[in-house]
Amino acid sequence: MRKLVSVQKVKEIVPIEGADRIELAKVEDWQCVVNKGKFRAGDIGIYFEIDSFLPIKPQYEFLRKNSYKKSDILGEGFRLKTQTFKGAISQGLLLPLSEVPELKGITLHIGDDVTDPLGVKEYVVPEMATGSGTAIGDRPSFIPKSDETRIQVLGEAVIKEFHGREYYISSKMDGSSHSIGIGADGVLHVTGHNYEYKDDGKSSFYELVKARGLEEKLRKYKDDNHIQEISVSGEFCGPGIQSNRIGLTKPEWYIFTVKADGKRCGLKKMQEAAEALDNPTVPIEEVGTGFDEKYPTVEAVLARADGNYFTGRRKEGIVIRPTEPVHSDVVKGWLSMKAVSNKYLLKQKD
Repeated sequence: MRKLVSVQKVKEIVPIEGADRIELAKVEDWQCVVNKGKFRAGDIGIYFEIDSFLPIKPQYEFLRKNSYKKSDILGEGFRLKTQTFKGAISQGLLLPLSEVPELKGITLHIGDDVTDPLGVKEYVVPEMATGSGTAIGDRPSFIPKSDETRIQVLGEAVIKEFHGREYYISSKMDGSSHSIGIGADGVLHVTGHNYEYKDDGKSSFYELVKARGLEEKLRKYKDDNHIQEISVSGEFCGPGIQSNRIGLTKPEWYIFTVKADGKRCGLKKMQEAAEALDNPTVPIEEVGTGFDEKYPTVEAVLARADGNYFTGRRKEGIVIRPTEPVHSDVVKGWLSMKAVSNKYLLKQKD
């Protein structure tokens, strides 16, 4: 699960040009605006990442003007997102321990996850709003949940793990995560980010699966390659999905992960499976070696994330993976990370 709220040490305080009352506090590889003089380098605070959904409590009321949201799923609260103050990018919220009464008297250490004690949830756009259809249960465990970790969380340690490895960079498509999978029991499963969906004519993604004959093609690929269990995950994009920020004229599904018999497939195998399904992958922007030399810092990776889609619209960002999957001690899973463009984040209103 994502560590949304944690105990962190302030790495640096940076002045904001032209600002008299605010400054930047750097935490891990994030930065957020704080009142001037509230923190010094080395201080300990409670850091709330962007996409945190804070409960309605008196200590958070100062967020109401810019952050109040009412969600059908999460109820009322305050959503943290990327903002600018005096031209400075602010990502998240940093509070002194004294302003978080729920943690009073608890022994804390740097890096501790305090998301649950504070009642903070991750803000997500309801899947039902994307035309997913009627949910019939949780996503099956053999179908992976797409949840790449941001580079700011992982820091430069993860960049070093790419040393000596061939890597690829793909476009992070702006849509809704959907997957198809066939388990060892031979049953087809069609899912969204969290739930499995019913074939009842209400799921636009299910309709795309049927129109393209993806079930038959996946079964053939599974049998031809003697695979017991397979899943294919991708980003479902187009009109009516996440405001169609890419600007597509019709629905499309861009494959980004293929998993066979419990293991993530490498780039070539993913492309091979996509070809068998006659379905595109996410755009592959770059393949090469020396990632840690080309992009040695978090700032360099974030700069690489800027750009446009093939439609000319602002790109959400990039995903970086080795061409052959390996375990990461930093990620504590498959080596992979995402970098979301700050320019993209600032353009979004919700």
